[in-house]
Amino acid sequence: MSTLRPMVVLGLVLIALGALAIVAAVFTAEGIGVELLGIDMSATAVFLLGLAAGVAIQWGFSISKFGTKRSFAQRREQKRLEELSAKLNDVESDRRRDGDHLGDDPRH
Repeated sequence: MSTLRPMVVLGLVLIALGALAIVAAVFTAEGIGVELLGIDMSATAVFLLGLAAGVAIQWGFSISKFGTKRSFAQRREQKRLEELSAKLNDVESDRRRDGDHLGDDPRH
């Protein structure tokens, strides 16, 4: 379960970075010459940056979704195992108790 939380965090970081790149591109672009965060860029570079940001956001959602699903499944499985373990302990204690009662009866 320790590897699942970093997956969710990685997904959220990718989403944030992609969104930051898109917001920076939208609010810093002026006229024909494109300058993104103080760097002059061609239209092709801005397009590729936008594409990379979109891919990062999509990849971030996918990783977060996968990590969350796995986390819930492991939590559900852990709960089921704990219930089965409790039932097994109850059965074992009942058997021990029944065995002790049989030992007290002189007919056995």
